[in-house]
Amino acid sequence: MTGELSAASPTLPRVEEIRPETAASTATAELPEAAELPAAAEKVWSLSPSRAADFLTCPLLYRFRVVDRLPEAPSQAMARGTLVHAVLERLFDEPAAGRNPQAAAALIAPEWDRLVAAEPELAELFADPAEHAAWLEQAGAMIDRYFTLEDPTRLEPAHRELHVQAELASGLRLRGYIDRLDVSAQGDVRIVDYKTGTAPRADFEARALFQMRFYALVLWRTSGTVPRLLQLMYLGNGEIVRYAPDEADLLATERKIEALWRAIERARAAGDWRPRPSKLCDWCAHQALCPSFGGTPPPLPSADELSRLDMPAAAGPEDSARADSALAMDKDYAI
Repeated sequence: MTGELSAASPTLPRVEEIRPETAASTATAELPEAAELPAAAEKVWSLSPSRAADFLTCPLLYRFRVVDRLPEAPSQAMARGTLVHAVLERLFDEPAAGRNPQAAAALIAPEWDRLVAAEPELAELFADPAEHAAWLEQAGAMIDRYFTLEDPTRLEPAHRELHVQAELASGLRLRGYIDRLDVSAQGDVRIVDYKTGTAPRADFEARALFQMRFYALVLWRTSGTVPRLLQLMYLGNGEIVRYAPDEADLLATERKIEALWRAIERARAAGDWRPRPSKLCDWCAHQALCPSFGGTPPPLPSADELSRLDMPAAAGPEDSARADSALAMDKDYAI
């Protein structure tokens, strides 16, 4: 079930049972969720976990995606993440007893066909049928690995691909898409996010959990409920990272996001979007325009041009999968 939860929603829109056996380990993406440019009629700025991660990773990358809105060609890794997310979302359309590896495998081909119909350039990612078949096999292995992490026959998610948003006291709007939201009969909430990369090292876990705390903050500000559990499921190596937040955690996350937004506003006001080279640059689509690689960024839009830009559409699951897939190539870093 897809849905939406915003500040106008006083409670979670729908509650489904989490079976008692899984409740204790219980509750991610996507869409080009952007810290977006304001519309001329309504100067509302918003920030998503993906765009926040962009700025933390490299302010110039944030500029290319949000200010310049440069197109990015799809990659095999991005497409695989999108396909795996789509199959796991559709799996829960099946009756509980039918949610097995065979049913999931049967969804791969039709979901891929649906994605290609919506984005025909995806079909051009593969040099030949053999490469495509090997790629599908990799996606299938990740989906099979999901079944080693939990039993979907014992779960009834409240929401899948849930759009959430909330406005902070500063006027900044937070938004994003949660892969899966589980709610127990007792009202306990678990946020679940699927990752097609491998789990980060222990010293990178805090950064990996930032996205989940972001979602937890939005849910808390919209429903008054602090999620009981945040759960990252790494399908690349079959590990789960769990974290139980409290109000102090979420208040600290809110302060961090506000400070991050002030940094973005300073960069925007000064026109100072500096590159921050790292090993993630190897997968950046914009190296040719980056000064760190001898490139020259395009001229910045004028203030008047920025004011006339339409606010981008709400972010979608494909953006979340794109960020997940690209960053997960670095096994020490994931969002």
